[in-house]
Amino acid sequence: MLDFKKEISNVHRIAKTIVSFANHHGGTLLVGVNDDGTISGVKAEEEKFMLEKSAEFFCAPPVSLTMHEWNIRGKIVLEVIIPEGDVKPYYAIDEEGKKWVYVRQKDQSLLASKVMVDVLRHKHSARPVLVKFTSKEKALMDYLNQHPRITLKEFCKLVNISRWRAQRILVNLTAIGVIRLHDIEKPEFYTLG
Repeated sequence: MLDFKKEISNVHRIAKTIVSFANHHGGTLLVGVNDDGTISGVKAEEEKFMLEKSAEFFCAPPVSLTMHEWNIRGKIVLEVIIPEGDVKPYYAIDEEGKKWVYVRQKDQSLLASKVMVDVLRHKHSARPVLVKFTSKEKALMDYLNQHPRITLKEFCKLVNISRWRAQRILVNLTAIGVIRLHDIEKPEFYTLG
């Protein structure tokens, strides 16, 4: 939930960081601080301009930032507070105008999988997620009570349904917190929530 940046040199790259925090629980960016935590300082007005431009024009929907300047031993550090978004998913717009969803995983901004994008969309939809608990969901829960994890492919095989139907069930159960998606490793897998 904290990231250090020596400076903001690219509006597209910083948009990835901004949306990854907005798609997570929010976070703080310290500009003018090296990766090792030492203070390098910045020219605050230039950095603010780049951050505001990125948040407004290269994040979709735009993200509201709160910025504070701190003078530490004669060097300016910019504290940028990025709130958790309320209309997830947020997209970063790249150099070619394509939109990508990023999520925060430890200290990295990572490209979200299609399933994670669907989970973000369902979790933050105005419509509630309704799950009909059928034999398919029961089979999944029984399996996860006996095994530590399951993949989409394993779930399809377990209950003999299409990949699309299995993915819908997994997305819905993840959105309501019954199971948890782990999409950093490949193949992505699910565990009990």
